[in-house]
Amino acid sequence: MGFHIVSSPYIHNDNRTNRIMLLVLLAALPGIIAQIYFFGWGTLIQILIASSVALITESFILYLRKYPVYETLKDYSAILTALLLGASIPSLAPWWVISIGTLGAIIIAKHLYGGLGQNPFNPAMIGYVMLLISFPIQMTNWLPLNNLDHIKPTFIESLDVIFHPNSLDQLITMPQFQPKIDGFSQATPLDNFKTNRHFLPIQKQIATQSIHKNRISINLESGWINISFLFGGLFLLITRTIYWHIPLGFIGSLTLFSTLGHLYDPEMLLPPMIHLFSGATMLGAFFIATDPVTASTTNYGRLIYAILIGLITWLIRSYGGYPDGIAFAVLLANICVPLLDYYTKPHTFGYSQRK
Repeated sequence: MGFHIVSSPYIHNDNRTNRIMLLVLLAALPGIIAQIYFFGWGTLIQILIASSVALITESFILYLRKYPVYETLKDYSAILTALLLGASIPSLAPWWVISIGTLGAIIIAKHLYGGLGQNPFNPAMIGYVMLLISFPIQMTNWLPLNNLDHIKPTFIESLDVIFHPNSLDQLITMPQFQPKIDGFSQATPLDNFKTNRHFLPIQKQIATQSIHKNRISINLESGWINISFLFGGLFLLITRTIYWHIPLGFIGSLTLFSTLGHLYDPEMLLPPMIHLFSGATMLGAFFIATDPVTASTTNYGRLIYAILIGLITWLIRSYGGYPDGIAFAVLLANICVPLLDYYTKPHTFGYSQRK
């Protein structure tokens, strides 16, 4: 009887790059729809602008590098980067803000290191941090998360504001926007609490009132957005598109540190429910930190990597200068990935360990 000799790999599955990217894009739809509902059509416009810039930039760089343009674009990685970045910035930010961030994500964070699979840092978070540091005013002008039905601009009005930022002054003078005339520059609940804590450190009762007041809006609006991304993340876990170690480690560590902090100083440190269901917690846990290229490749390494992200996120939210530190936490954890992979790699059978 003859034997058919084949080379490895011996186990095959359908987890190709384009399939994984498509599943992630599909899982993100509930969260994106929730953002559009609460923040208006501007979120969709930002994603469309980012996608257009990403595809054009990626095509041009692939052409210069003599790579097959169409075949490479079909991995959908550029679209996913654009979606994550577009969902992370204010819905009415000027068009050039998202364009600059997308250029930075595709050129600097991705192709400067050799392209998909060789980038050590998450491209979307590189673009976001670059924008946050360079344009802090434009990156903090969020629509308010309460009574949005009174101030949400239409699709055409959102287009006008994004492509003609000066039209914002005319828009907020319209009668239907008068009840919330300051809404277009309102900070998020995390921003409000951070401001109260830094500027009123002695009057702790004011900060305590801020916590209780913001808890309502977080649970009702920002909470729904995070829950929508949570449902999408569960879909990714069920389909085994992502590993469970990173979401569990991130959410678990953020819950642990925020609980301990709130027990230690309940007047100045936010409780765990606000940390879990505000900001970009669920988006970061299931869609950003789980990037297979920039995350650790071992099971123990993924857990340590995720715990590190949760700890840094809590530290920045509690003591740092930025209200939401997920982007910084992910990038700092990316730096540690080679070290984590080296010290957590499994034992290779057939070889003795060094003593």
